Amino acid sequence: MKKIACALLMLAGSLHCIAEEGMWLPFLLGEQVYAEMVKKGLKLTKEQLYSINKPSIKDAVVRFSGECTAAIVSGEGLLFTNHHCGYDAIAYASAMDHNWLHEGFFAKSRQEEIPANTTYVDFLLKAEDITELFSDSLRGLKGTDRDKKINSVKQSITAKFSDRNHFILAECDGLFNGNQFIVFIYQRFYDIRLVGAPPEALGNFGRETDNFEWPRFTADFSIFRVYTAKDGSAAEYNSNNVPLKSKYFLPATLKGFKEGDFTMTYGFPGNTFRYESSFGLQQKIEINDPALSKLFGLQRGYLLDEMKKDPSVKLQLSSSYAELSNEWKFFDGELKALVKNNYLQKFKTREDAFLKWANGKPEYENLFRDWNKLYAFWRPYTKHRLYLYAGMMRSSLMAFSGSLQELETALVKQNGGNVPAILAKLNEARRNFLKAENKVSDRKIVATITRLFYTDIDKNQHPIGFYESLRGSFGDLKDEATFTKYTAAIFSNTMIFDDAKWSAFVANPDATVLQEDPVFKHVSSFLKNWQNKYAVYYQQFVAEDQELARIYQKGMVEMEPNKARYPDASLNGRISYGSVKSYNPGPSVHYDYVCTLKGLLDKYVPGDFEFDLPANFVEQAKKKEFGPYGDKQRNDLIVTFITTNDIAGGNSGSPVLNAKGELMGLVFDLNYEALDNRYVYDIAYHRTICVDIRYILWYIENYGGAPGIVRELSVVKDPSSSAGKK
Repeated sequence: MKKIACALLMLAGSLHCIAEEGMWLPFLLGEQVYAEMVKKGLKLTKEQLYSINKPSIKDAVVRFSGECTAAIVSGEGLLFTNHHCGYDAIAYASAMDHNWLHEGFFAKSRQEEIPANTTYVDFLLKAEDITELFSDSLRGLKGTDRDKKINSVKQSITAKFSDRNHFILAECDGLFNGNQFIVFIYQRFYDIRLVGAPPEALGNFGRETDNFEWPRFTADFSIFRVYTAKDGSAAEYNSNNVPLKSKYFLPATLKGFKEGDFTMTYGFPGNTFRYESSFGLQQKIEINDPALSKLFGLQRGYLLDEMKKDPSVKLQLSSSYAELSNEWKFFDGELKALVKNNYLQKFKTREDAFLKWANGKPEYENLFRDWNKLYAFWRPYTKHRLYLYAGMMRSSLMAFSGSLQELETALVKQNGGNVPAILAKLNEARRNFLKAENKVSDRKIVATITRLFYTDIDKNQHPIGFYESLRGSFGDLKDEATFTKYTAAIFSNTMIFDDAKWSAFVANPDATVLQEDPVFKHVSSFLKNWQNKYAVYYQQFVAEDQELARIYQKGMVEMEPNKARYPDASLNGRISYGSVKSYNPGPSVHYDYVCTLKGLLDKYVPGDFEFDLPANFVEQAKKKEFGPYGDKQRNDLIVTFITTNDIAGGNSGSPVLNAKGELMGLVFDLNYEALDNRYVYDIAYHRTICVDIRYILWYIENYGGAPGIVRELSVVKDPSSSAGKK
């Protein structure tokens, strides 16, 4: 294993890669990849990109709330990220009398900055290769035994490198499908405060129609600040805390760019599967993506119906709706792109070459025979799991009710848990649930998913007696109205919505009372059916799939020892390099590499749900008073631009840097043609959509009315200016 890990490390720096493809680990950036970046235009040293001894760009890029990226842009902890990344925090801080989501918000002083209690950021302190710590422990182990041992070793390593008293946490990740292990050590900061955000009409301009599309005109940015204890240490929120003294921050550039100019993204991309098997890809195309786009599409539709009726409901459901809409369009687009470009056949061709090489090699020659058997075993249960967790448990009520299983265990079993502590936790969770719950849309979700589970899932996998009982009490299971009546009944009779019943239960918790609650009985029927019968199959499938993927990755390295392979992304820090570039999405169709303010005004539709704009913004924009932020060649303000950088979900909010490490803008999306990017990269069609820093600064200063924020930044106007500032 050590030999293979070393080979993979070497390959991470090889030049034999497709131009501009790759999400590279900064601390493993080999000399050859770095040389290629320099050849493309990079003006920075490797140490300026990543260093644990000196301040570097690494210290100006943070993981934002576990699923996005943000850029530190001032010496006092100011950070820029996407509007959609800060959406939950903005919505949480809003109410009908101060609807910051609708109106926008910019703090004019530090005192006006709003605590974002749902938000945190992680600074990467360092990363270390710890493959040797696993080698001896894993020798000879396969499948679930290997998986258990990996988890055990990871836990011990995580404990060794973590220090909760100083908010330092370690994450151990198996790269190259478990052939190499890295520990990433972060420091987490919890006191984050909202500084500014445009109104949703701008921050989410185009909504569903323009999501994952180019051209794009969205002001997808928001501004926060990191606070620390007075001694500079990480701390929980305290009104006496002070702004972070940044180790390094990114200067903003007003210099502009032209097509072909070097660009670099630095961020925390989410999971990619560039080395997936054809069996996995086939399951995704035939089962996973169709099911997920169907489920999420139905759910988002029910939320939208209610949001259109009432502004307060729109605010209440806005975050959930945005998430569902994004997921629905993503999986629909991913499926279409994978099919259109015939990637299944391309994956099979890659495997045919491997099989030819593997002939006569005992470790590899039966790999795909075993993989085929594994997927044949798991295939009948795939949709069951998706309908349960992406369907049933996406209902807010079902998710809360499912959490009561811990209480049931504590009540039924001796020493099953601390009942008072569990009840205290559930009381708080129930308050939060009721605040966010919209019964009308949630009833429709539960009714539809319950019906679809009956029609779409093998009847042999149904919870025993559940549908028979439903038929006996509510009617023909072929009739949609049966499920509507059933759902209305369980919503009306559960103690979860009844304060008096809930209080009585909390005062005298009883397992029988809980088990007889109609909503808990409903969710338990599905969860326990899965947990008691099918969860073990899933665990077996995952462990064996990972083991076969590890062997496949190991064999590919042996087959092509000089071919570059970057590890799949998994929310750890990555660099990608590329360039500003237009593209042709189809025959006789050409898309420019920028969108302008004029284009935004052309797309404006007064009163429209997706394309409306604030009247005072339109008035300001029509004045064309761009100052230093305008683009002289176009005599306009650049709103967004596209690059060839290789990114994935999690890169949202990532800084887009020029050759000198100056901030050009923020990553916020992929184009529709690139939604297969978790599995493949195609430079002809894949584009990263970015909001221009000049548009952000113009907006803050001229429309947001917060020039003090701009004055806090280091803004580069002179082409000979240096790359960074500490």
